[in-house]
Amino acid sequence: MQAITVRDRATAPALTEEPYPHAAENDVVVRVCAAGFTRGELDWPSTWSDRAGRDRTPSVPGHEVSGTVAELGYGTTGLTVGQRVFGLTDWARNGTLAEYVAVEARNLAPLPADVEHTVAAALPISGLTAWQGLFDHGRLTAGQTVMIHGIAGGVGSLAAQLACEAGARVIGTGRAHDRDTALGLGAAAFLDLSADPLDQAGQVDVVLDVIGGDVLERSAALVRPGGTLVTVVSPPPARPRDGHAVFFVVEPDRARLTDLVRRVRDGRLRPLIGAVRPLAEAPSAFTPSHRTPGRTIIRVAEGE
Repeated sequence: MQAITVRDRATAPALTEEPYPHAAENDVVVRVCAAGFTRGELDWPSTWSDRAGRDRTPSVPGHEVSGTVAELGYGTTGLTVGQRVFGLTDWARNGTLAEYVAVEARNLAPLPADVEHTVAAALPISGLTAWQGLFDHGRLTAGQTVMIHGIAGGVGSLAAQLACEAGARVIGTGRAHDRDTALGLGAAAFLDLSADPLDQAGQVDVVLDVIGGDVLERSAALVRPGGTLVTVVSPPPARPRDGHAVFFVVEPDRARLTDLVRRVRDGRLRPLIGAVRPLAEAPSAFTPSHRTPGRTIIRVAEGE
């Protein structure tokens, strides 16, 4: 099969021929129709080594998949060959920028026939991160105010829609050109990170951060006493007064994926997709110069 692989940190990703994946117990092999990826994953240790610390290159990046079940591993139940599915693959196994990928069945959810694969591939990491950050860790409720750093990105844009639907007030941050996007997502206010003081909007109940660095360092002071700072970048250097600081890694959740795709079908949730590119162009999508509004999704196969 064709796949995008990385072999060492000094060599760019490349399109190569790789073996068809093995379906372990409770796995399925998915024929990939569309895949999502995170540019920063080339810096993740799990891209280069397994859980025991052993080198696992050449490895295939990408951890969001939408496609059809091609094969069932021994003992796999709940899914059938030919079924449309989408989900989140294991960090320490070969990923989704390939024609086929082996995935634990429990990490996949059924995909309704009226949701396109390119849309579904934009949901797993961004949607689950947004939900878990806002509600599981941030404990956001109606009437509260949340500040979302990087509101125009994959996670931030879905978080804004979910927070607004929950009855929360949203303040977004980002670059100046993200203002219209943020307001269109339902944000009540927008702060330009290059020009506006972060405390301009007053204190908030929850901060959801996907940027890190100096923005994360300044965020604890933005949270009112008893509130929560949540980040997916690194452990926060400080926590809000009388509150909580949470660093987390997104976890697979079939039930939540089903709920998120239901919202997409109902028109209540819309992933921001900036570009859809073929598998052969995936290596260039990892370059720092490649920037598009919204997610870049890789189309691997047409149709079912």
